[in-house]
Amino acid sequence: MSSVSPDKRRKMESALSQLKKYTVVVADTGDFNAIEEYKPQDATTNPSLILAAAKMPEYQHLLDQAIKYGIAKGGTEEEQVANTMDKLFVSFGLEILKKLPGRVSTEVDARLSYDKDGMLAKALKLIALYKEAGINEDRVLIKLSSTWEGIQAGKELEEKHGIHCNMTLLFSFAQAVACAEAKVTLVSAFVGRIFDWYKENTDRKSFEPHEDPGVLGVTKIYNYFKKFGYSTVVMGASFRNMGQVKALAGCDLLTISPGLLAELTQDHSTVVESLNADKAKSLDLEKIHLDEKSFRWEHNEDRMAVEKLSDGIRKFAADAIKLETMIKEKMLNVKNGQ
Repeated sequence: MSSVSPDKRRKMESALSQLKKYTVVVADTGDFNAIEEYKPQDATTNPSLILAAAKMPEYQHLLDQAIKYGIAKGGTEEEQVANTMDKLFVSFGLEILKKLPGRVSTEVDARLSYDKDGMLAKALKLIALYKEAGINEDRVLIKLSSTWEGIQAGKELEEKHGIHCNMTLLFSFAQAVACAEAKVTLVSAFVGRIFDWYKENTDRKSFEPHEDPGVLGVTKIYNYFKKFGYSTVVMGASFRNMGQVKALAGCDLLTISPGLLAELTQDHSTVVESLNADKAKSLDLEKIHLDEKSFRWEHNEDRMAVEKLSDGIRKFAADAIKLETMIKEKMLNVKNGQ
Protein backbone atom coordinates (compact mmCIF):
# COMPACT_ATOMS: atom_id res chain seq x y z
CA MET A 1 0.00 0.00 0.00
CA SER A 2 1.55 3.30 -1.10
CA SER A 3 2.02 5.99 1.48
CA VAL A 4 0.03 9.21 1.05
CA SER A 5 2.14 12.32 0.46
CA PRO A 6 1.86 15.12 3.07
CA ASP A 7 0.38 17.46 0.42
CA LYS A 8 -2.28 14.96 -0.59
CA ARG A 9 -3.08 14.15 3.05
CA ARG A 10 -3.55 17.86 3.71
CA LYS A 11 -5.96 18.09 0.77
CA MET A 12 -7.92 15.14 2.16
CA GLU A 13 -8.18 16.75 5.57
CA SER A 14 -11.09 19.08 6.26
CA ALA A 15 -10.44 22.74 6.95
CA LEU A 16 -11.77 22.12 10.48
CA SER A 17 -9.19 19.37 11.13
CA GLN A 18 -6.41 21.63 9.84
CA LEU A 19 -7.67 24.58 11.89
CA LYS A 20 -7.58 22.50 15.08
CA LYS A 21 -3.79 22.09 14.63
CA TYR A 22 -3.27 25.83 15.12
CA THR A 23 -6.21 26.93 17.26
CA VAL A 24 -8.50 25.68 20.03
CA VAL A 25 -11.94 25.35 18.42
CA VAL A 26 -14.91 26.32 20.58
CA ALA A 27 -18.56 25.64 19.71
CA ASP A 28 -20.74 28.74 19.81
CA THR A 29 -23.99 26.98 20.68
CA GLY A 30 -26.36 25.71 23.34
CA ASP A 31 -27.23 22.70 21.17
CA PHE A 32 -25.68 19.53 22.61
CA ASN A 33 -26.03 17.62 19.34
CA ALA A 34 -23.79 20.11 17.53
CA ILE A 35 -21.18 19.76 20.29
CA GLU A 36 -21.24 15.99 19.96
CA GLU A 37 -20.89 16.17 16.17
CA TYR A 38 -17.99 18.63 15.87
CA LYS A 39 -16.05 17.71 19.02
CA PRO A 40 -14.80 21.17 20.07
CA GLN A 41 -12.52 21.68 23.07
CA ASP A 42 -14.79 24.25 24.75
CA ALA A 43 -18.26 25.75 24.28
CA THR A 44 -19.76 29.19 24.80
CA THR A 45 -23.35 30.15 25.54
CA ASN A 46 -25.21 33.44 25.86
CA PRO A 47 -28.84 34.46 26.50
CA SER A 48 -29.67 34.37 22.77
CA LEU A 49 -28.31 30.83 22.36
CA ILE A 50 -30.02 29.58 25.53
CA LEU A 51 -33.32 31.16 24.42
CA ALA A 52 -33.08 29.39 21.06
CA ALA A 53 -32.20 26.06 22.69
CA ALA A 54 -34.90 26.39 25.40
CA LYS A 55 -37.53 26.53 22.63
CA MET A 56 -36.43 23.14 21.27
CA PRO A 57 -38.63 20.22 22.43
CA GLU A 58 -35.60 18.05 23.30
CA TYR A 59 -34.49 20.54 25.96
CA GLN A 60 -37.87 21.13 27.64
CA HIS A 61 -36.91 18.88 30.54
CA LEU A 62 -34.10 21.27 31.49
CA LEU A 63 -36.51 24.20 31.49
CA ASP A 64 -39.04 22.21 33.55
CA GLN A 65 -36.38 21.22 36.11
CA ALA A 66 -35.18 24.83 36.41
CA ILE A 67 -38.74 26.06 37.00
CA LYS A 68 -39.29 23.49 39.77
CA TYR A 69 -36.03 24.63 41.34
CA GLY A 70 -37.04 28.30 41.12
CA ILE A 71 -40.45 27.68 42.69
CA ALA A 72 -38.93 25.53 45.46
CA LYS A 73 -36.50 28.33 46.36
CA GLY A 74 -39.50 30.56 47.16
CA GLY A 75 -39.53 34.34 47.46
CA THR A 76 -41.22 36.86 45.20
CA GLU A 77 -42.10 36.03 41.58
CA GLU A 78 -39.08 38.11 40.51
CA GLU A 79 -36.77 36.09 42.79
CA GLN A 80 -38.24 32.79 41.57
CA VAL A 81 -37.73 33.80 37.93
CA ALA A 82 -34.15 34.94 38.65
CA ASN A 83 -33.35 31.63 40.40
CA THR A 84 -34.91 29.71 37.50
CA MET A 85 -32.80 31.64 34.97
CA ASP A 86 -29.59 30.97 36.89
CA LYS A 87 -30.45 27.29 37.23
CA LEU A 88 -31.31 27.03 33.53
CA PHE A 89 -28.02 28.60 32.41
CA VAL A 90 -26.06 26.28 34.69
CA SER A 91 -28.12 23.23 33.62
CA PHE A 92 -27.22 23.87 29.99
CA GLY A 93 -23.60 24.35 31.04
CA LEU A 94 -23.60 21.03 32.92
CA GLU A 95 -25.02 19.13 29.95
CA ILE A 96 -22.47 20.74 27.63
CA LEU A 97 -19.60 19.80 29.97
CA LYS A 98 -20.59 16.12 29.69
CA LYS A 99 -19.80 16.30 25.98
CA LEU A 100 -16.45 18.08 25.85
CA PRO A 101 -13.09 17.96 27.64
CA GLY A 102 -12.65 21.68 28.26
CA ARG A 103 -14.66 24.57 29.64
CA VAL A 104 -18.07 26.13 29.17
CA SER A 105 -18.70 29.88 29.22
CA THR A 106 -21.80 30.98 31.13
CA GLU A 107 -22.95 34.56 30.79
CA VAL A 108 -23.91 37.04 33.49
CA ASP A 109 -27.15 38.93 32.74
CA ALA A 110 -26.37 41.75 30.28
CA ARG A 111 -28.67 44.06 32.26
CA LEU A 112 -25.94 44.14 34.92
CA SER A 113 -23.34 45.41 32.43
CA TYR A 114 -22.83 48.72 34.27
CA ASP A 115 -23.20 47.29 37.78
CA LYS A 116 -19.89 45.90 39.03
CA ASP A 117 -21.28 44.61 42.35
CA GLY A 118 -24.29 43.07 40.61
CA MET A 119 -22.01 41.21 38.20
CA LEU A 120 -19.82 39.95 41.05
CA ALA A 121 -22.83 38.65 42.99
CA LYS A 122 -24.32 36.93 39.94
CA ALA A 123 -20.98 35.35 38.98
CA LEU A 124 -20.47 33.95 42.49
CA LYS A 125 -24.02 32.56 42.47
CA LEU A 126 -23.50 30.81 39.13
CA ILE A 127 -20.21 29.28 40.30
CA ALA A 128 -21.92 28.12 43.54
CA LEU A 129 -24.58 26.33 41.43
CA TYR A 130 -21.87 24.61 39.39
CA LYS A 131 -20.09 23.54 42.59
CA GLU A 132 -23.34 22.14 44.00
CA ALA A 133 -23.45 19.95 40.89
CA GLY A 134 -19.87 18.81 41.45
CA ILE A 135 -18.18 21.01 38.83
CA ASN A 136 -15.06 22.92 39.84
CA GLU A 137 -14.66 26.56 38.76
CA ASP A 138 -11.70 25.53 36.57
CA ARG A 139 -14.17 24.14 34.01
CA VAL A 140 -16.27 27.30 33.86
CA LEU A 141 -15.64 30.72 32.35
CA ILE A 142 -17.91 33.51 33.56
CA LYS A 143 -18.87 35.79 30.67
CA LEU A 144 -19.02 39.51 31.43
CA SER A 145 -19.67 42.50 29.17
CA SER A 146 -16.44 44.38 28.40
CA THR A 147 -17.63 47.64 29.95
CA TRP A 148 -15.30 49.36 32.43
CA GLU A 149 -17.46 47.95 35.25
CA GLY A 150 -17.41 44.47 33.71
CA ILE A 151 -13.63 44.52 33.33
CA GLN A 152 -13.20 45.56 36.98
CA ALA A 153 -15.61 42.81 38.07
CA GLY A 154 -13.52 40.36 36.06
CA LYS A 155 -10.33 41.59 37.69
CA GLU A 156 -11.81 41.03 41.17
CA LEU A 157 -13.23 37.61 40.33
CA GLU A 158 -9.84 36.46 39.02
CA GLU A 159 -7.73 37.98 41.83
CA LYS A 160 -9.90 37.35 44.89
CA HIS A 161 -11.95 34.31 43.96
CA GLY A 162 -9.88 32.38 41.40
CA ILE A 163 -12.83 32.51 38.99
CA HIS A 164 -11.88 32.60 35.31
CA CYS A 165 -13.58 35.22 33.15
CA ASN A 166 -14.44 35.51 29.48
CA MET A 167 -14.85 39.19 28.58
CA THR A 168 -17.48 39.38 25.85
CA LEU A 169 -18.85 42.05 23.50
CA LEU A 170 -15.34 43.30 22.84
CA PHE A 171 -14.96 45.61 19.84
CA SER A 172 -12.31 48.24 20.61
CA PHE A 173 -8.57 48.03 21.15
CA ALA A 174 -9.12 50.02 24.38
CA GLN A 175 -11.41 47.28 25.73
CA ALA A 176 -8.78 44.66 24.90
CA VAL A 177 -5.92 46.55 26.57
CA ALA A 178 -7.97 47.16 29.73
CA CYS A 179 -8.86 43.45 29.88
CA ALA A 180 -5.21 42.42 29.50
CA GLU A 181 -4.16 44.82 32.24
CA ALA A 182 -6.92 43.38 34.47
CA LYS A 183 -5.35 39.91 33.87
CA VAL A 184 -8.64 38.26 32.96
CA THR A 185 -8.41 34.78 31.46
CA LEU A 186 -9.90 35.40 28.02
CA VAL A 187 -11.34 38.05 25.71
CA SER A 188 -14.00 37.38 23.04
CA ALA A 189 -13.45 39.76 20.12
CA PHE A 190 -16.50 39.96 17.84
CA VAL A 191 -15.26 39.65 14.25
CA GLY A 192 -18.64 39.36 12.52
CA ARG A 193 -20.32 42.23 14.30
CA ILE A 194 -17.39 44.53 13.44
CA PHE A 195 -17.73 43.39 9.81
CA ASP A 196 -21.51 44.09 9.96
CA TRP A 197 -20.92 47.66 11.16
CA TYR A 198 -18.48 48.47 8.37
CA LYS A 199 -20.86 47.01 5.78
CA GLU A 200 -23.71 49.16 7.11
CA ASN A 201 -21.74 52.37 7.70
CA THR A 202 -19.25 52.56 4.82
CA ASP A 203 -19.35 52.22 1.03
CA ARG A 204 -17.64 48.81 1.26
CA LYS A 205 -20.08 45.88 1.15
CA SER A 206 -17.53 43.06 0.96
CA PHE A 207 -13.99 42.45 2.16
CA GLU A 208 -11.33 39.91 1.36
CA PRO A 209 -10.45 37.99 4.56
CA HIS A 210 -7.00 39.62 4.93
CA GLU A 211 -8.57 43.13 4.83
CA ASP A 212 -11.74 42.33 6.78
CA PRO A 213 -12.02 44.94 9.60
CA GLY A 214 -13.05 42.28 12.13
CA VAL A 215 -10.09 40.06 11.21
CA LEU A 216 -7.73 43.05 11.37
CA GLY A 217 -9.10 44.05 14.80
CA VAL A 218 -8.52 40.58 16.29
CA THR A 219 -5.08 40.34 14.67
CA LYS A 220 -4.07 43.66 16.26
CA ILE A 221 -5.25 42.50 19.70
CA TYR A 222 -3.55 39.09 19.38
CA ASN A 223 -0.23 40.63 18.29
CA TYR A 224 -0.31 43.20 21.11
CA PHE A 225 -1.03 40.58 23.79
CA LYS A 226 1.75 38.26 22.56
CA LYS A 227 4.26 41.08 22.03
CA PHE A 228 3.98 42.23 25.65
CA GLY A 229 3.50 38.80 27.24
CA TYR A 230 0.01 39.23 28.66
CA SER A 231 -1.51 36.09 30.13
CA THR A 232 -4.97 36.92 28.71
CA VAL A 233 -5.79 34.79 25.66
CA VAL A 234 -7.72 35.91 22.59
CA MET A 235 -10.83 34.23 21.20
CA GLY A 236 -12.24 35.33 17.85
CA ALA A 237 -16.06 35.21 17.93
CA SER A 238 -19.20 35.98 15.91
CA PHE A 239 -18.08 34.90 12.43
CA ARG A 240 -20.05 35.56 9.26
CA ASN A 241 -18.12 33.37 6.81
CA MET A 242 -15.41 30.72 6.54
CA GLY A 243 -12.91 33.21 5.16
CA GLN A 244 -12.92 35.14 8.44
CA VAL A 245 -12.36 31.95 10.43
CA LYS A 246 -9.49 30.69 8.28
CA ALA A 247 -7.83 34.13 8.24
CA LEU A 248 -7.45 33.85 12.04
CA ALA A 249 -5.89 30.37 12.14
CA GLY A 250 -3.34 30.49 14.94
CA CYS A 251 -5.46 32.67 17.23
CA ASP A 252 -5.58 31.19 20.76
CA LEU A 253 -9.23 30.19 20.38
CA LEU A 254 -12.04 30.63 17.84
CA THR A 255 -15.70 30.16 18.80
CA ILE A 256 -17.65 29.01 15.76
CA SER A 257 -21.37 28.42 15.11
CA PRO A 258 -22.61 24.93 14.11
CA GLY A 259 -23.43 26.19 10.60
CA LEU A 260 -19.86 27.32 9.97
CA LEU A 261 -18.43 24.22 11.66
CA ALA A 262 -20.41 22.17 9.12
CA GLU A 263 -19.00 24.25 6.25
CA LEU A 264 -15.45 23.84 7.56
CA THR A 265 -15.97 20.07 7.73
CA GLN A 266 -16.96 20.00 4.06
CA ASP A 267 -14.17 22.35 2.94
CA HIS A 268 -10.84 20.79 1.96
CA SER A 269 -8.82 23.86 0.98
CA THR A 270 -5.48 24.43 2.72
CA VAL A 271 -5.54 26.32 6.02
CA VAL A 272 -2.32 28.17 6.88
CA GLU A 273 -1.31 29.66 10.21
CA SER A 274 -1.97 33.41 10.05
CA LEU A 275 -1.29 34.38 13.66
CA ASN A 276 1.87 33.32 15.46
CA ALA A 277 3.09 34.32 18.93
CA ASP A 278 6.79 34.28 17.98
CA LYS A 279 6.19 36.53 14.98
CA ALA A 280 4.13 38.90 17.14
CA LYS A 281 7.03 39.26 19.60
CA SER A 282 9.24 40.65 16.84
CA LEU A 283 6.78 43.41 15.87
CA ASP A 284 7.52 47.05 16.67
CA LEU A 285 4.54 48.00 18.87
CA GLU A 286 4.06 50.64 21.53
CA LYS A 287 2.80 49.62 24.97
CA ILE A 288 0.00 51.68 26.46
CA HIS A 289 -1.65 51.86 29.89
CA LEU A 290 -5.27 52.77 30.49
CA ASP A 291 -6.90 54.08 33.65
CA GLU A 292 -10.68 54.61 33.75
CA LYS A 293 -10.54 58.10 32.18
CA SER A 294 -8.25 57.11 29.32
CA PHE A 295 -10.20 53.88 28.74
CA ARG A 296 -13.48 55.73 28.43
CA TRP A 297 -11.97 58.33 26.09
CA GLU A 298 -10.16 55.84 23.82
CA HIS A 299 -13.21 53.59 23.62
CA ASN A 300 -15.43 56.62 22.91
CA GLU A 301 -13.16 57.58 20.00
CA ASP A 302 -14.11 54.32 18.23
CA ARG A 303 -17.64 54.94 16.97
CA MET A 304 -18.06 51.35 15.75
CA ALA A 305 -17.13 49.92 19.17
CA VAL A 306 -19.41 52.31 21.08
CA GLU A 307 -22.38 51.47 18.89
CA LYS A 308 -21.79 47.70 18.77
CA LEU A 309 -21.17 47.39 22.53
CA SER A 310 -24.42 49.15 23.42
CA ASP A 311 -26.30 47.29 20.67
CA GLY A 312 -24.92 43.93 21.88
CA ILE A 313 -25.91 44.64 25.48
CA ARG A 314 -29.43 45.66 24.38
CA LYS A 315 -29.87 42.51 22.26
CA PHE A 316 -28.66 40.13 24.98
CA ALA A 317 -30.88 41.96 27.52
CA ALA A 318 -33.89 41.68 25.18
CA ASP A 319 -33.36 37.93 24.80
CA ALA A 320 -33.00 37.56 28.58
CA ILE A 321 -36.39 39.31 28.95
CA LYS A 322 -37.94 36.95 26.34
CA LEU A 323 -36.56 33.99 28.28
CA GLU A 324 -38.00 35.38 31.52
CA THR A 325 -41.41 35.81 29.87
CA MET A 326 -41.32 32.18 28.72
CA ILE A 327 -40.37 31.09 32.25
CA LYS A 328 -43.17 33.15 33.85
CA GLU A 329 -45.79 31.58 31.58
CA LYS A 330 -44.56 28.05 32.27
CA MET A 331 -44.24 28.81 35.98
CA LEU A 332 -47.85 29.95 36.11
CA ASN A 333 -48.96 26.71 34.40
CA VAL A 334 -47.00 24.63 36.95
CA LYS A 335 -48.51 26.53 39.87
CA ASN A 336 -52.00 26.11 38.39
CA GLY A 337 -51.37 22.38 38.01
CA GLN A 338 -51.51 22.44 34.22
